[in-house]
Amino acid sequence: MPDQQQRRAAAKPKTIDEVDSQRDIRVRITGTVIDLEEESVTLDDGTGSVEIFMQEDDIAEVEESQKVRVLGRVLPTPDGFEVQAEVVHDLSNVDFDKFSKVKKIVNTSE
Repeated sequence: MPDQQQRRAAAKPKTIDEVDSQRDIRVRITGTVIDLEEESVTLDDGTGSVEIFMQEDDIAEVEESQKVRVLGRVLPTPDGFEVQAEVVHDLSNVDFDKFSKVKKIVNTSE
């Protein structure tokens, strides 16, 4: 019998205020970088902000005011949660009006 590979939980699209640190394992959050630190960035999506911990090479590619999509693991903290980024997508060249329309269509069909 072949080895079964363990599958990761899907990164669910969420706004920051929708993330449940006790139930959500992996999330996909889109927002604007509002602060850069040595090991993390603060991302704001209009519903709230969250600290996103990233690998050094990912942080080197991110700038303040840049739009990004982060797929990552939710880590509960005493004051809420933070996210450990697994994938960071640059969305600087995305038309957000079209992006929002497509997102609504996709979310409606799920």
